[in-house]
Amino acid sequence: MDTILIKALQLILSLSILVIIHECGHFLFAKLFKVRVEKFYLFFNPWFSLFKFKPKGSETEYGIGWLPLGGYVKISGMIDESMDKEAMKLPPQPWEFRTKPAWQRLLIMVGGVLMNFILAFFIYSMMVLAWGEEYLPVKNVKMGFSFNETTLKAGFQNGDIPITADGVSIEKMDVKTIFAFYEAKEIQVLRQGEIVTLKLPENFDKGIFEGADNFSPRYPFVIERVSSGSPAGSAGLEAGDSIVGVNGTEMAINEIQAALVEYKEKEMTLNLYRNGKKMDVLITPTEFGKIGVNLRSPYKIYETVKKNYNFFTAFPAGIRIGVQQIKDYLGQFKYIFTKEGAQSLGGFGAIGNLFPAQWDWASFWSMTAFLSIILGVMNLLPIPALDGGHVMFLFYEIITRREPPEKFMEYAQTVGMVLLFALLIYANGMDIFRAFFK
Repeated sequence: MDTILIKALQLILSLSILVIIHECGHFLFAKLFKVRVEKFYLFFNPWFSLFKFKPKGSETEYGIGWLPLGGYVKISGMIDESMDKEAMKLPPQPWEFRTKPAWQRLLIMVGGVLMNFILAFFIYSMMVLAWGEEYLPVKNVKMGFSFNETTLKAGFQNGDIPITADGVSIEKMDVKTIFAFYEAKEIQVLRQGEIVTLKLPENFDKGIFEGADNFSPRYPFVIERVSSGSPAGSAGLEAGDSIVGVNGTEMAINEIQAALVEYKEKEMTLNLYRNGKKMDVLITPTEFGKIGVNLRSPYKIYETVKKNYNFFTAFPAGIRIGVQQIKDYLGQFKYIFTKEGAQSLGGFGAIGNLFPAQWDWASFWSMTAFLSIILGVMNLLPIPALDGGHVMFLFYEIITRREPPEKFMEYAQTVGMVLLFALLIYANGMDIFRAFFK
């Protein structure tokens, strides 16, 4: 199956799960407090729906919209994205959102975020129960790590193995470790068997968003699978082949990948080992610099550390992992509001590319759990049209003991929706720009 299609299917399935769970949070709390829910939709349905039904005796219409930008529950007596102003002009009814105490309305609004966090904790718990918790110690990455231009200018060299940050030992390369690098003044690395101390410049953190391969492990270009009908298949490449160079020059994996892009639609020679025997293969990459192979994960090449869990220990471990992910994601916010952070924003294309090129359930659930955390955190932002905007106005009401005027709420909702659509257009526009102009 085509790589783009596989990634797209994973993205659609993941977002569908997240949207349904999020909206279920609002739905369940609304039902708990006897608030009428008029609609429950996966995706938006301006003008028409792909599918809808209303069970006999139910007050709620369930459906699937055609615009895959999220989903919604339409709650009676609430100014939301439906902008149903006419209903708000009618006398308040006991089943409406606006007639309920502020604390009940607050729980209805945070219900979606709460469900997203619970889902992430549950997924992480089931993952460690099924597959254990595995990580790659930095000391076992024999080929060292790759760095971006900013990091190289700071004194790092490709192949370095970071071992301490301000005297604190580095065990594994994760988001927490990378943030520790950007806040450190001094880092020690193992370089060709010798320990080298690097004094970091003050503006070192400015390059945090430049390139996706910063602090990524270097590992052999070992083929895990060859796609039929691809350039690799036509050239006779096989699973297990280890590509070590291009046109007679030895290269690491990131350099080989860059060379494939450089030689797109041009013939080149791959130098490789097969069953211990060195050989050369002529190949012509596609117009995108691809040859149609899946690579062996560094987790299958280097020695990892793995811990297994039983049913009772998996849940505390899943919650611990989820909480750490929330902390790591919150830690990135100070970089988002920078020039580099704005340039790194991406839309559905960028999110889809985070999924693997072949269907892998461990990767899928890991990505879904992380996206659930992102959705939960982003929805808490105090922006009108997001849950956090409604929560902000509810806190105002609780503190001042008076509700914001309905006209103000309508204008705020409109402004919030415009801001969100502008951000959506910008993020997906950056995807298009990077795809065609970089």
